[in-house]
Amino acid sequence: MSYRLRREEVLDGNQLSAMLAESPARAAQAILIAAKAGLLDGQALLGQILLEGQGIAKDQALALRWFEIAANGGHLMARNMLGRCHEHGWGCVANASVAARHYRQAAEAGLDWGLYNYANLLATGRGVVEDQTQALACYRGAAERGHAKSMNLLGRYLEEGRFCKADPVAAVDWYQRSAEGGDFRGQFSYAAVLADQGQIEAALSWLREALAGGNLKFLRVAGTALLSASDPQIQALATDYQQRAAGLAQVL
Repeated sequence: MSYRLRREEVLDGNQLSAMLAESPARAAQAILIAAKAGLLDGQALLGQILLEGQGIAKDQALALRWFEIAANGGHLMARNMLGRCHEHGWGCVANASVAARHYRQAAEAGLDWGLYNYANLLATGRGVVEDQTQALACYRGAAERGHAKSMNLLGRYLEEGRFCKADPVAAVDWYQRSAEGGDFRGQFSYAAVLADQGQIEAALSWLREALAGGNLKFLRVAGTALLSASDPQIQALATDYQQRAAGLAQVL
């Protein structure tokens, strides 16, 4: 006799995410049960752990399939992840135009990550015609929904007056909000503003936050930029950035 799962035995998305943080292998089994039972969060999570090989054998093609199932059921983050898969060639041949279509659908439904990823393609003309004005609008929409990475990019547009009226005060506000939201690029941007204002200790604190959370590409670029800092304490951090970048490069 086949086992029929009772609804109360299926964990919800929050429970599955919490379990995943504690025990990936155990969570993978629960996520698989939830996905097969039709829980959209479970299907999206199954795609994610298959993509990363978290608690389960890595299988990007199968991850793509589960993202498709969840997205077709109306799961917006799964739709966004379909865009990521097609942008980067995870489980499929990379196709920026297909990625843009999925991002746009997620963006039009109001998903902050969809807005951010679609804006990235618009800003660089990948898969779509370059449109900086629309990219800015998408970044703003994502930032207003609390997306920290978009806050930093919106701040940059406003600081430089690119495709909008320059507003240095608003730029600093968005940089600060991005930094406090945990984005390492936002932390670096806000630190630069503080350094220009002579608030060196505060700038150093945010630079150390960015150092701890930054990825390899960021650390390399930021480490080089810090070499030209006028304050010797800030300049000295360039070595820390370069050393952490070297350490990450060995792991990858």
